[in-house]
Amino acid sequence: MIANLDYITLQQLWWVICSIVGALFLFLLFVQGGQTLLWQMAKTDTESAMIINSLGRKWEITFTTLVLFGGALFASFPKFYATSFGGAYWVWMLILFSFIIQAVSYEYRTKPANVWGAKTYELFLFINGSVGVLLIGAAVGTFYTGANFSLNEWNQVTWMYTLGGINLRGLEAAFSLFSLSLGLFLVFNARVLGALYLLSNLELTSVSAMEQRLRKAVWTNFLCALPFLLYVVVSILLMKGFHVDEAGVVSMVSFKYLFNLFALPHLLLLLLGGIGLVVLGVVGGAFKGSTRGIWPAGLGTVFVGLCVLCLPAFNSTAFYPSKFDLQSSLTIYNASSSQFTLTTMTYVALAIPFVLGYVAYLWKQMDAKKLTTEEALDHEAY
Repeated sequence: MIANLDYITLQQLWWVICSIVGALFLFLLFVQGGQTLLWQMAKTDTESAMIINSLGRKWEITFTTLVLFGGALFASFPKFYATSFGGAYWVWMLILFSFIIQAVSYEYRTKPANVWGAKTYELFLFINGSVGVLLIGAAVGTFYTGANFSLNEWNQVTWMYTLGGINLRGLEAAFSLFSLSLGLFLVFNARVLGALYLLSNLELTSVSAMEQRLRKAVWTNFLCALPFLLYVVVSILLMKGFHVDEAGVVSMVSFKYLFNLFALPHLLLLLLGGIGLVVLGVVGGAFKGSTRGIWPAGLGTVFVGLCVLCLPAFNSTAFYPSKFDLQSSLTIYNASSSQFTLTTMTYVALAIPFVLGYVAYLWKQMDAKKLTTEEALDHEAY
């Protein structure tokens, strides 16, 4: 059956697969969101230990999913990988660095003879959850606003944006109001998910005051996220987009992404349904005393992320447009691997459901019992 798939179908299939992985990563950013809440939510060493050890059970899954996302893009869309990761390498290097210091922090925060102190590593965790997530949003924003690159006939990338004679290599994306707003939305949404996850994972009977702080944080951060979400959605609906005609010529078209939503109504359903699920999780966590709000809010985040990643790629649209040279823009058709490579990868991808099932099983085992203060203060704690 797979062998009978045509090249175009394989290209579209692999963009959807990569988008699903990326959307799952956006949900798993609850770890980063929880890290940024640490100093606000924890008022004692015991409360700090509970939050750190709860998140410490899951940080590796988030990091692994990010690596998987990059690896899937490298294998299925190598031209995009080379253009973005090669040209805009400063923004990607800073994102990677923020995840490196996260790993170091969980490993060394409570090590004996830690001369820097636990607070230093907690600061690293805050940087990972704020700056790292903000830059991820800025990078994703370039799918809509475009990036400042050109490709020559040998597909060598040249990054064209300079500020004061300095080539920022992708950092200029953080100066775009749209990309910055998307990044800030991801930061606050991650904080919402982080608070909801902690409510579901911690035994808060003995620390009821922290439970109230977490429920308040769910609502406060949701309200902070709303203006940025509204700005991003309205901007997407009204902005010009990068249309690709049958000859492969790229041109600017007004309301392109709005037309894409009409042409692809399932993406509109994902967007609206995702926002509705996030609201459901927030209301349950903030006002209804629920400890299960992470699941509707998490699923809603996956739906919204899937829409955001697929909307600029389908319906004859360039998913990585060049503002400097429109004809250098990348589509899922001119940036993908060969048909043989995609076919081979599709056979390998048949194992994905089993891997996801195993991850779900481990997750259930780890969260079968809420984390108690005794476990958090264990000698092997983070």
